[in-house]
Amino acid sequence: MKDTAVLLIDCPDRKGLIARVSGLLYEHGANIVHADQHQDHDLGLFFMRVEWVLHNGTAGASKGFDLAQFQAAFAALARELNMRWQLTASARRPRVAFFCSQYLHCMADLLHRWKTGELDCEIPVIVSNHREVERLAEFYRIPFEHVPVTSDHKAEAEARQLALLAQHEIELVVLARYMQILSPAFVARYPAAIINVHHSFLPAFTGARPYHAAHARGVKLIGATSHYVTEVLDDGPIIEQDVARISHRDQVEDLVARGRDLERMVLSRAVRWHLDRRILCYGNKTVVFD
Repeated sequence: MKDTAVLLIDCPDRKGLIARVSGLLYEHGANIVHADQHQDHDLGLFFMRVEWVLHNGTAGASKGFDLAQFQAAFAALARELNMRWQLTASARRPRVAFFCSQYLHCMADLLHRWKTGELDCEIPVIVSNHREVERLAEFYRIPFEHVPVTSDHKAEAEARQLALLAQHEIELVVLARYMQILSPAFVARYPAAIINVHHSFLPAFTGARPYHAAHARGVKLIGATSHYVTEVLDDGPIIEQDVARISHRDQVEDLVARGRDLERMVLSRAVRWHLDRRILCYGNKTVVFD
């Protein structure tokens, strides 16, 4: 397991920002292992991600980096420069809930990646409105909660889901082909903390049955998109996308089969980048640091 800290920053752009941040880290004895930044010149915004070692194993080195002391010092700098910022240690594993319905390909892929250590998180619960995923949850020894959703009792179902998320202290919700639309109240509880996969290259073919719509339109490329969920359906900040070339010979079933691979890839990348603290949202866009 990495023993590092990650600082994410966004603020109005101005000269000397990189020097001020790196200088403060140097003053506190940080050994920076990764640093990246981006400027949006049109909006005059600056974005930065810095990662550094918390415990230096070098002989004669100090016992470790005082994260609390640095946090207090950086808070003063952030106020001066009007920064929004997040500071986290890699040792604290985020708590993630997985939601799905009847399609299990994304869920199976995510759980395999989690089991092999690619996704560094805790998964206290899997939630579904169907029971198809229950045996998969049992195989990975993760608690499963069946929460049926009907048009007449959707509010009650969401109340139970939110109670489960609160009970398990969930920080990130992953919709691995969960085929229900979340209410604005639900989404508001987890801003920029619900990741969905949509089986089209957004903004094309939003809503249900996008592969059927793509086939009817005769497109030559199909895609999949991972994005943060907002109140507007399939309109949240895009995290990752990928495409596959098709032809007039491909039928809807072929598009669905090819699309499954794209869905798995873009969703797993989005979840991993979120867990690695590589994403910053602004407006309806994202910065995804290398």
